[in-house]
Amino acid sequence: MTRDLSITINGEEREFAVAEFRSLLDALRNEIGLTGTKKGCDVGDCGACTVILNGKPVNACLVLAVEADGGAVETIEGLQAAPDKPSPLQESFMVHGGAQCGFCTPGVIMMAKALLDDNPEPSEHDIRFALAGNICRCTGYTKIFDAVRAAADEMRKAPAP
Repeated sequence: MTRDLSITINGEEREFAVAEFRSLLDALRNEIGLTGTKKGCDVGDCGACTVILNGKPVNACLVLAVEADGGAVETIEGLQAAPDKPSPLQESFMVHGGAQCGFCTPGVIMMAKALLDDNPEPSEHDIRFALAGNICRCTGYTKIFDAVRAAADEMRKAPAP
């Protein structure tokens, strides 16, 4: 059985049909074609599928797409203002080596964005706590924490839009 949904995804209203049992992760990847959000464990343990739903970070593999009906979803694809203009957070990950294989990176960046949206001056503890649900097997986390800290500093200095 399918259901028609209307979800604002990265600022654009999208209408599509989805099976009622389909996860938000699978709907984003398969129905919408946004493959930046990664499927890791598919049970909510790794954080690779982190998106922002109605202002809060969620594991998209644990949310049914129908639960997002009428809501707003932000994915990694929505962070860039233009294809050649990464967000300050994405830029910081590149500059500070916060990504290696890149598989976990979209989820980590989306969780970091949610943190910085709520707390523009996070402590080291705040950063580590916020990212505790995102598993990275390559970086050892230090460069990820450095990238988030540097992005927070840079974003505070930037003029308001």
